[in-house]
Amino acid sequence: MDEVFRALADASRRRLLDSLNARNGQSLRDLCAGLEMTRQSVSKHLAVLESAGLVTTSRRGREKLHHLNAAPINAIADRWISRYDRERARALADLRTALEARPVQTPTFVYTTYIRTTPEQLWRALIEPEFTRRYWGGAALVSDWRVGSPVLWQGAPDTAPKDIGQRVLVCQPYTRLCYSWHAFQPEHAEHFGWSPEEYAARLTERRSKVTFDLAPYGAAVRLTVTHDDFSPDSEMYRAVSGQLGAGGGWPELLASLKSLLETGEPLPEPEPAGATEG
Repeated sequence: MDEVFRALADASRRRLLDSLNARNGQSLRDLCAGLEMTRQSVSKHLAVLESAGLVTTSRRGREKLHHLNAAPINAIADRWISRYDRERARALADLRTALEARPVQTPTFVYTTYIRTTPEQLWRALIEPEFTRRYWGGAALVSDWRVGSPVLWQGAPDTAPKDIGQRVLVCQPYTRLCYSWHAFQPEHAEHFGWSPEEYAARLTERRSKVTFDLAPYGAAVRLTVTHDDFSPDSEMYRAVSGQLGAGGGWPELLASLKSLLETGEPLPEPEPAGATEG
C-alpha cells in the first residue's frame, strides 16, 4: 500500500491513470500524445505505476498495451472507508460517472491480483466444480477443459449442468485458460428488472471471452483476468466490471477467490441493504 500512495503522489502519474481511466488499453505512443513529457519520462512513470500494481500490460502483436488496474485502489478503499461510508461514497461516484462518462467503444476489462498460493492450486480453483461452487455464488463450472468443449453451469448439486453457450478456447495448464462468455440469461433480466424489450436488446450483443493468465510471483501467483471482445457500449461489460447494481462482477468474484485460497473461506455474502439499520 505504501508503493501505491507513493505512485499516486506524483501529478504526472495521476494524469496517466486518468488517461487510462478514460480510455483503457493504450500504447506508449498513445499515452505520450496527450502529455507534455518525453517518451522516456512517460516510460519511467509507467514503470512506477506497474511496480505499484496500478497498471498492468498486455500484448497485441508487437504492441504493448497499458491498462488501469483497480485492485490496489479497491484495497485502499476497503481499508480506509468504513462500511457505513462506503455506500455513500459509491453512490456519489456512481452519480459522477453517470453525469460525466462517455460511451466506451469496444471496451476491455483487465484486472490483476496477487494470490498467496501455487499455480497448481489456483488452476484447480479455476476448473474444478468443488472449488468454483464456493466462490461463484453457489454455481459450479463443469467441463473436461478440452479446446472446443462446453463450459457448463450447474446450480444446485443435484441439478443437471446447463449449456449456456460457453466454449473452451485455450487450455494451457497452470499458465492460461480462456473460454467464450455467455449471453445474458432470463434470471439476469429478472434480477436487474429489465423489460422484455430491454432483455431482447441485450441479447443482440456479441459473445465476449475471458482469459486467465497465471504467472509465479515469489511465494504468490500473479493472476491477470482479461475480458474482451465486447460489443461497443456493452451492457455485459458493465456487468462483469461491477457497474450494474451494487458492486459484483469480476472484482468481487476475484476477491472471493483470493480469500478462499489464502484463508480457506470465500468472502461472506453481502448483507441485504438496510439489514443493519435500526
